[in-house]
Amino acid sequence: MLTSHIQAAMHRAMYKLLEDETFFGEILELKGLWANAETLEACRDELQERLEEWIALGLRMGHTLPVLDEVDLNFTKEEVA
Repeated sequence: MLTSHIQAAMHRAMYKLLEDETFFGEILELKGLWANAETLEACRDELQERLEEWIALGLRMGHTLPVLDEVDLNFTKEEVA
């Protein structure tokens, strides 16, 4: 389930080549998640690493995460018990 969510998020990633010739990547549905690197491949790798951290932090803090491609990482306290 986690892998499917990460893949769905990464398929939504948008990349731009900036004036300083570095790449900027973001996933619009995931507020505050972005990466910047010297190559497109490095930017994609950085974005995925930050995405994994973003998910872990969101779950730890009890935030509701966006459902992507019908993959829902949110759970209720009853589901945990």
